[in-house]
Amino acid sequence: MHQYIAIEGPLGVGKTSLAEMLAEKLNGQVLLEDVDENPFLINFYQNPKKFAFQTQIFFLLRRYHLASDLAQIDLFNRVTVADFLFDKDRIFARANLEDSDYWLYEQLFGILKKRVTPPDLVIFLQAKTEALMERISKRGRKYEKAVSFKYLDRINQAFNDFFFHYDDSPLLVVNASEIDFVHVPEDFEDLVERIVTMKSGVQYYVPASSQKS
Repeated sequence: MHQYIAIEGPLGVGKTSLAEMLAEKLNGQVLLEDVDENPFLINFYQNPKKFAFQTQIFFLLRRYHLASDLAQIDLFNRVTVADFLFDKDRIFARANLEDSDYWLYEQLFGILKKRVTPPDLVIFLQAKTEALMERISKRGRKYEKAVSFKYLDRINQAFNDFFFHYDDSPLLVVNASEIDFVHVPEDFEDLVERIVTMKSGVQYYVPASSQKS
């Protein structure tokens, strides 16, 4: 059984929902990232160039502190499920920062990464940008109203590129465009079975319900 599972993916893909459900199913604990805590985020979506660096440094330090909390958690006796991977901070940094700012960011990221415990398993929820836009619209977060399709599509592609090369932990890539693990019990149970039996390398998961259609 994996003791530390990190769930990743672009905005609106369902990371937090799956993390909470999976932690409950496995009788574990959940570690959640609260993006609303970032005081620069609203300004970033309105003026990305001006507020990108402040926004990203806040996220980097916040994610580092959350990841550091794992040192205080008994990973040997209880499963921990997080709705973020520390390394993903670099995805947004590369997409949003100017070259000079990114160079400085990389120096700090490299120092902090050495102190972060890697997950036993990473679950990458992959979805089409159209599906992400629809889900973001439905959840109705005020600051996300400024998120454009163009920006989201660029971030979505950056996630795909990042995880295509990711090899720090076993990786389960989930086709989340058609899966509904929140409302369809069959989807969730089938996904859980794949998660608990996942051992090493990279595997690709297609929901059982979509295979029957």
